[in-house]
Amino acid sequence: MQQIPILPKPSQTTSVILANQNCQISLYQKSTGIFFDLIVNNKPVVTTRLVRNAVPLIRQKYLGFIGDLFIMDMQGNQDPQYKELGTRYMLYYLEATDL
Repeated sequence: MQQIPILPKPSQTTSVILANQNCQISLYQKSTGIFFDLIVNNKPVVTTRLVRNAVPLIRQKYLGFIGDLFIMDMQGNQDPQYKELGTRYMLYYLEATDL
């Protein structure tokens, strides 16, 4: 399991290499919660997925992404709010062997 740094901002995009996959991860706040996009090698894998505490963000192997991602509440069981991203709410990558 690998932690991916995120910031307490309402909208952010970060690039990271995960299992030799060039990933662009976007998190953004809307009125109904935080949403997630994943682009791998310039191709969308997941777009506009609502983030829930500890719920895998990819879920379907047929999408071709190796591993999975999730955000975990480190102080309870609440869905994430952008003001505490990177402190209370942490983004993690699970390798295929972790699943």
